[in-house]
Amino acid sequence: MTPPTFPGAVAPERTRRFVSGGLSLCLREWGDPAAAPLVLSHGMFDHGRGFDLLAPHLAERFRVIAIDARGHGDSDWADAYAWGCDVIDVVHVLRSLDQPAHLLGHSRGGGLMTDTAARCPELVRQLVNMDGFGPPPGGFRFPGEEPARTPPEELASFLDWRRRANAHRERRAYATLDDLAEHRRRQNPRLSLEWLRYFQYHGARETERGWTLKVDPHAGRGVGPWNPDWIGPGWRSLRAPMLAIIGSEQDTWGPLPEETLAERLANVPHLDRGVVADAGHFMHIEQPERTARLLLDYLER
Repeated sequence: MTPPTFPGAVAPERTRRFVSGGLSLCLREWGDPAAAPLVLSHGMFDHGRGFDLLAPHLAERFRVIAIDARGHGDSDWADAYAWGCDVIDVVHVLRSLDQPAHLLGHSRGGGLMTDTAARCPELVRQLVNMDGFGPPPGGFRFPGEEPARTPPEELASFLDWRRRANAHRERRAYATLDDLAEHRRRQNPRLSLEWLRYFQYHGARETERGWTLKVDPHAGRGVGPWNPDWIGPGWRSLRAPMLAIIGSEQDTWGPLPEETLAERLANVPHLDRGVVADAGHFMHIEQPERTARLLLDYLER
């Protein structure tokens, strides 16, 4: 079928493969290859083409590099997933560049880039975290999942999910691309069906069974059970300055209650905060120009 279009969306100028730990990752680039690098990391179940609206604005000044995380988009699936493996993937990309880079991550990618900056400060100039500050105190819950009251119950829930995922690793098929877009919109009602059709086209493939997502079902819970209270203290070692951004509107995945967010961000030594008006969790999709202005005013100022 003819690839769908979306107003303002610009396909990457270059796409290349990058091997990290024996796994082939897909990198997508916009902008002058000689410009200062700005490396982007997407959220859970997403892929690098989710930056097609934001990247062209940033590419006016930077070499923009969006990573498809392992198990997502056009990157390889892994036998198992752990948070540290994703951090190492980003570190390998950064070490392949000829200078320290600016980092930007959205949602899960925001947390990932923050941990990368804390562990390898010599590779990072500035950090932007877009609503990637971890789950609420009770943790994220999938629809229909009962809250776990104790660590053993949390671990049992995780292991039960892993057993089910092992038995059904093949993705569910949807009859049409529109059906796939509608499925995603139920999770993110602020995003338009027109955008989701564009986005899901690049994150899915058409098979004999129908349209299936490229993302590995295992990747969704790859980090395992963990305690949200551990998040903030890990940021105390950050040397790079952080710009922490949220949308002004409450959405499916955020923002966190201000009390929780402020408590976590109090651990960041060099912090600026920003809010994108009239946007929810996906501010770079809902308001790409406003988000870009905020970023460009901050980066390399």
